[in-house]
Amino acid sequence: MLYTAPIGAGEPSRIGFIVSKAVGNAVTRNLVKRRLREVGALSLHTHGRGLAVVVRALPAAATASWEQLLSDYNAALAVTTKRLSGSDPRKASTEHIGTTTEGTPRA
Repeated sequence: MLYTAPIGAGEPSRIGFIVSKAVGNAVTRNLVKRRLREVGALSLHTHGRGLAVVVRALPAAATASWEQLLSDYNAALAVTTKRLSGSDPRKASTEHIGTTTEGTPRA
């Protein structure tokens, strides 16, 4: 799961990670975290300013390949940034403003 929120346009983007014990033992969780940090660092080339990104790793991330993690992250980031910019047709109604890709309210 990936959540995004706009921050100041001139501020550098920030990325946070949530990797619970459901993902696996400490070694597995740290491996997933390191891989996600690298994926996040790659995304900063295109989204280096103005976004706060939170990535919540699901248990499937423990067995996912590098390519699968990269493509899933990029796809989720593209969906959420489109939704923030207003180019997502599902955002036409005001119900989706301030929601995640799953439709749950942002805290």
